[in-house]
Amino acid sequence: MEALPLTSIERLSLNQITTDRWSLREAAEGCVRANIPWIACWRHKVAEGGLKESARIVREAGLRVSSLCRGGMFPAATAEERAKRIDDNRRAIEEAAELGTDVLVLVCGPAPDKDIAAARRMVEEGIEQLVPYAEQCGVRLGIEPLHPMYAAERSVINTLAQANDIAERYRPDQVGVVVDAFHVWWDPELYPQIARASGRILGFHVSDWIVPTPDLLMGRGMMGDGVIDLRRIRKAVEDAGYAGPIEVEIFNQAIWDMPGDDALALTKERYLQHV
Repeated sequence: MEALPLTSIERLSLNQITTDRWSLREAAEGCVRANIPWIACWRHKVAEGGLKESARIVREAGLRVSSLCRGGMFPAATAEERAKRIDDNRRAIEEAAELGTDVLVLVCGPAPDKDIAAARRMVEEGIEQLVPYAEQCGVRLGIEPLHPMYAAERSVINTLAQANDIAERYRPDQVGVVVDAFHVWWDPELYPQIARASGRILGFHVSDWIVPTPDLLMGRGMMGDGVIDLRRIRKAVEDAGYAGPIEVEIFNQAIWDMPGDDALALTKERYLQHV
């Protein structure tokens, strides 16, 4: 494959989880110092300081918000609990709009029992219920398929094909997909499914898959430390029409334990080298 040009620093977004010890204010100030123009917010970080204050912090820092994480978690054992989760997703939509992003990332949730097929139907029904309100608020729902190892505890949507199947029931300005390299790199249908998602890719997340994998959740590596062909995946999402921000999203205790500014410097360096 021919060499790709380096991606632009103007597309780099700090996903807040990469600097988990920082508050939203600290992350925003760090982005300004590092000249990182985008930030992806997490709801628990927004809640710490309050929604309106969080929106003010981001706005006054001059940052753009690439997405809010997370909505979803639709399956539940009772109708009452499923209704509560829909209400929580409506609040997440409102939070995304207040923060100034039009993308709410959906981590769709695990089965409450052994019936994974029923859980997938709950996901479909939950998204169907949310679409009208999300559209009213100017927010698009981004279905993020998670690696199959997370099927039992985080999401029963595990391939880009599944995410496309659901998204295609709606207009691209209503529902799309989020391509996270860590979750989808292994899929033999990855590139055809990225092409299939043309026009409805709402986000692109990068990290790396370390060998040996040290931990199911906390084992993501900095770009270049693992086996994922990030450049090839970037080219595929760009060929499918995506030209938006690229989020660096890393769950790794060693990176969390670094001084935040050092983590951001390493993020920029590896982003430019490997993405």
